[in-house]
Amino acid sequence: MTATKTHARRWDPVVKLTHWIVVAAVIANTLIAEEGSDAHVWVGYTLAATLALRLIWGFVGPAEARFAAFPPSPGRALAHVRAIAAGKKTEHASHNPLGALMVYAIWSTLAVIVVTGVLMAGIPGSPHRDAEATAAAASGLVAHNEEAGETQDREDGEGGEEEDPVVEVHEIAVNLLYVLIVLHIAGVVFETRRSGRRIVMAMLPEGR
Repeated sequence: MTATKTHARRWDPVVKLTHWIVVAAVIANTLIAEEGSDAHVWVGYTLAATLALRLIWGFVGPAEARFAAFPPSPGRALAHVRAIAAGKKTEHASHNPLGALMVYAIWSTLAVIVVTGVLMAGIPGSPHRDAEATAAAASGLVAHNEEAGETQDREDGEGGEEEDPVVEVHEIAVNLLYVLIVLHIAGVVFETRRSGRRIVMAMLPEGR
C-alpha cells in the first residue's frame, strides 16, 4: 500500500504552476524573446513573481511543499549517494536529498538571473528605460564613426572597455542554469528508472 501511494503522489497545484511557469519562462527568454527586449524583461519579472510565490508557498503550503520537508544538506545528499551505490531504495515524502540540493541550486541561480536582469534593464516602458534606449541609439551612431579607431585600439590591447560586472554575472548565471537544467533532467530520468516512481507524472495535471 505504501508503494502504491508513493507512486500515485502528485504535487499540489501551486507547486505544479510555479514549476511550469519557470519552464515556460526559461524557454521563452532563451528561444523566443530577443535579449534586452521588453518581452524578455517582462518574462523576467514574471519569473521573479513566480519565485516569490514559491518562496511564500514554502512556508504556508502543504507539508511536502514546505522547505522544512527538504532542507539543503550535503551530508544527507552524500548518504543518499551511498544508498544508491548500495542498491538501497528509500521513499521520500518530498524531494530526496540530492533533488533538494538541485532545487535550491536552480532557485538560487534563477534569483541571481532575475536580480542582475532587473539591474541591467529596469522596467519596460518606464521613462528611465526609454531614455536608456534613446541614449543607446545615439551612442550607436557615435560608435559607428569611431569604429575603425576603436577596433585598432582593441587589437593593440588599448582603449578596450571592460564588461559590466552585472552583465558578466548575469551571463555566467544563465550558462550555469543551462547546466543545472541538464543535470536535473538527467537526475529525473535516472531516479525514475531506479525507483520506478513516476516523477514526471507528479508534476502533470490530475487525470480523471
